[in-house]
Amino acid sequence: MKFPISVLDHLSCKQVALLTAVVASVSAASNDSGVGQPVGGLISVRVGHSQTPFPEWLTEFTGLKEWPGIDPPYIPMDFIDFDQIPDYRSYEQGVCGANPRESCSFDCDHCVAPDDVFTCSKLSQTFDDGPSLATERLLDNLDHKTTFFNLGINIVNYPDVYKKILDGGHLVGTHTWSHPFLPSLSNEKIIAQLQWSIWAMNATGHHLPKWFRPPYGAIDNRVRAISRMFGLQAVLWDHDTFDWQLLVEDQSLRTEESIYRDIQDWKQSGTGLILEHDGAFKTVQVGINVGRILGNDQMTVAECVGGSDYIKSFQQEG
Repeated sequence: MKFPISVLDHLSCKQVALLTAVVASVSAASNDSGVGQPVGGLISVRVGHSQTPFPEWLTEFTGLKEWPGIDPPYIPMDFIDFDQIPDYRSYEQGVCGANPRESCSFDCDHCVAPDDVFTCSKLSQTFDDGPSLATERLLDNLDHKTTFFNLGINIVNYPDVYKKILDGGHLVGTHTWSHPFLPSLSNEKIIAQLQWSIWAMNATGHHLPKWFRPPYGAIDNRVRAISRMFGLQAVLWDHDTFDWQLLVEDQSLRTEESIYRDIQDWKQSGTGLILEHDGAFKTVQVGINVGRILGNDQMTVAECVGGSDYIKSFQQEG
């Protein structure tokens, strides 16, 4: 049974966890730059599943006692300097031209900032939108370390899968709390998406993320300025499988065979970051097959740039 995000938005995570749903809004967004992404992410919940316990330290800081729903509340933080956030206009997905090109929008103009990571010296897979039940199948079939960009709401709903990712030695970065189109949001809402995703990772995996992939590749210098205040570094891509198109009704958009042909072409150069998704079993099976085509000589994002895995890791209790 499926529930639209507009319905889930009015529920707390505790209420959402009583539902069995995989919300997938995956119609295409196109623009002149050719950087297209689905209209929604994959939010996964299931009945009878234990969430990450809401920690006491987070209650003390926020005054809340449970994880939020799709639209997390903004919590002021003293290290956020609003005077350092560029005053660019917000814009909706697929609508470009609201700001000058100096705003360096990746989704509109394919612009990358000097500190954006967008390629790798070895052709390497990356996966967005998990953790989910499908992620477990992927983990069981991976023979190399890879990078997962996880949604905070999925992390707290699937803490066991998240820990399995970590136990496998894989790298995890943040993909926001619930997969919104960040440039359309106010500064406060962007902050909320990042702070709650970071808290989900801290409470579940006992670490603070270093790497950040904006949903849809939607990032400009306003979003970058906010993310940098959290110590995050943006990770984009130079190869897109468009595997999410396998999930839409119009099967003429993309086929598995066309993905594998692209992989073979990209393999000729041997470099780059590949965008894939682990929120659905169909895309996960494609990811497994892509891994077999590429082999195990791949890198995590941190390895690609010689960086650290996390800003900080904490000693686990017990």
